[in-house]
Amino acid sequence: MRCSSGVARNGSIQRALASAALSLLLTATLPAQQRSGALNDPGSLKDFSTAYSTAPGTGVLVLTVYSENSRTHLDRQALAKLVDLRSQAATWQTTEDTSQAVFTNVAFGSYDVEVSAVGYLSAHKEMQLMNQPHPLELSVVLQRDPAAANLDVAGAAMPAKARKETKHGVAALKSGNFKEAQKQLSDAYQLVPTNPDLNFLLGYLYFQKKDYARAGNYLRTATNLNPHNVQALTLLGRVGLERQDYAAARSALEQAVVADSENWLPHNLLADAYLRQKNFDKARDEAQVSIDKGKSKARAAQLVLGQALVGMGRDEEGVEALNAFLQDSPRHPMAGQVRNLIAEIRQYDSSPRSVESATRTEASLSGMDPLLALPGPGLSLKTWQPPGVDDLQPVLAAGVACPSEKVIDGAGDRVKQLVEDVSRMAAVEDLLHQTLDQMGNPIRTETRKFNYVASMSESEPGLVTVNEYRADKLNLAGYPDQIASTGFAALALVFHPLMRDNFEMTCEGLGGWHGQATWLVHFRQRDNRPSRIHSYKVGNQVYAVRLKGRAWISAEGFQIVRIESELVSPMPEIQLLSEHQIVEYMAVRFPKKNLQLWLPKSAEIYFDFRRHRYYRRHSFDHYMLFSVDSEEKRGEPRKTAPGPA
Repeated sequence: MRCSSGVARNGSIQRALASAALSLLLTATLPAQQRSGALNDPGSLKDFSTAYSTAPGTGVLVLTVYSENSRTHLDRQALAKLVDLRSQAATWQTTEDTSQAVFTNVAFGSYDVEVSAVGYLSAHKEMQLMNQPHPLELSVVLQRDPAAANLDVAGAAMPAKARKETKHGVAALKSGNFKEAQKQLSDAYQLVPTNPDLNFLLGYLYFQKKDYARAGNYLRTATNLNPHNVQALTLLGRVGLERQDYAAARSALEQAVVADSENWLPHNLLADAYLRQKNFDKARDEAQVSIDKGKSKARAAQLVLGQALVGMGRDEEGVEALNAFLQDSPRHPMAGQVRNLIAEIRQYDSSPRSVESATRTEASLSGMDPLLALPGPGLSLKTWQPPGVDDLQPVLAAGVACPSEKVIDGAGDRVKQLVEDVSRMAAVEDLLHQTLDQMGNPIRTETRKFNYVASMSESEPGLVTVNEYRADKLNLAGYPDQIASTGFAALALVFHPLMRDNFEMTCEGLGGWHGQATWLVHFRQRDNRPSRIHSYKVGNQVYAVRLKGRAWISAEGFQIVRIESELVSPMPEIQLLSEHQIVEYMAVRFPKKNLQLWLPKSAEIYFDFRRHRYYRRHSFDHYMLFSVDSEEKRGEPRKTAPGPA
């Protein structure tokens, strides 16, 4: 398999940058077997006074992980990642039963420590290790992820056999194999029937099988054992709605809203329960809260809001809400029913006023169920990749208007200037490659170091050529998992004056990045324009990729300091389910040329291809910029690493 994430080799940008400036090249097959890599075996801390064997110039780090407060040790295995802030080299350890991990032979310096565990939000801490006689002790407190199911499959209270059966059951659930999931989870349940997460999983299983009675039984047990399990409470409320037991649904969903007021889904379902009980005021209020918190994900709440307003006699406002649903989802399977309901409301408005609002709403409810507009419930396990660009709302300064045209034009001028200034540049490139499990934990980790050279040239107006090389003329076998990724600098070409018309661009407002004021610009590939910035190659076939993303552009100077991008939609034709790129840029000074350029500092990519999840991080350092004549342009990079400019 070959994957080139970045500038396509020998690609060009002509007029509208016709050739791919950013591409991923994939062959049709994966390696027959994944090599069994492993994390470093964690140290075992028996006594802080124990002397650890460590090399000269290095020290020992003792990490202790807690759950939600500094008094409760984490009850499951955690993964600790130690990143050297100077070299970006990473080391991993997993915690022992004592919730501790020990790193030895840690070079003196500054580090970022990232700790993650199933069902918890990852946490970061920066620390410095200096020459000292004793191990450095560091504590990290993890907070539960409100969007994750608390499976506790690694919990000490669950026997090993039950953990194993539960793990297989969850995998079967994720694959939609309900028969196998029922077998595995039932076997685990026989061993620990009072485990709240097993009860939740069985409730989820029977909900998917539309056996709502059994689903309700398991979910009630789960919520009795853990009254703060928002996911179980929400699903129990949905079971009540499906069974038309609106009082039970209301009770469960009111508890869910109290437990997590920021989650839009319980508000949406609770609004539906209130509507069914003809409590129109509360239905309206909860629907509006759901819309405010869920944005586009909560569009189904517009149906409840519309019917609640009609029930209150506010027909015009109700029709407006229903039309908002149609505007957001004109091709939704329920769109016809919504249009019929609007026509019905209009007909009632023209009829004698003796018809009561409640009677009209009851009649409309018989023909349209807002619950059908919601997607089916899913298992909210810990995600292995960052939130989507449209899922995470950036923090913006209130009351600050964005000069959109000035920002976008300014960023485009900087990118154009970059192409003009860079005839050829070299750098030292460090690569970290990981194969991940479904929870985002590394199964195997590999690192590489390259001598990297890239050149940009505009041989004639409107024609930009970008070429990249790595020393040693590596073939695919020389890359981890036979994946080669290049050219992250080219992602900024989205803003090039010859390219940006292919994208819808919206300046969202003034935010910040690492203490620097930045304008945030959202971009998305236009449906009626060709996709020229990104492509995948499978065998000899090239597949254009439509991108959307967000750029952080400095308020002073309009330099692009960060870009995130992802697929507009999955590409099932090549089994590419997702891809998320994060590129950060830094100012690089070239004193001899009296020039400063913004070049990639790091580039991360997360992608799911053919049921394999990958994470890759490129780090660039020791940039060198030099002028070349025509003969040198055709040369390959030398095997010696370039020195700093």
